[in-house]
Amino acid sequence: MVSLNLLDALHFRWVLFLKSLKADDFKRTFYHPQQKRELNINEALALYSWHCQHHLAHITSLKNKKNW
Repeated sequence: MVSLNLLDALHFRWVLFLKSLKADDFKRTFYHPQQKRELNINEALALYSWHCQHHLAHITSLKNKKNW
């Protein structure tokens, strides 16, 4: 439960931060070391969203197997 609380708090902070950005800020880029390329904030958010859904699918799958 502690891990879920930490993730909830992290996402809350992300929302506050993202709401503070202007439209042009989402075009800003940074170097992503795993991708080995420049990403803009919009691309990074899409990757983060996919990543979260990916982990949720793993958790759901494990939960379903446990109840099986």
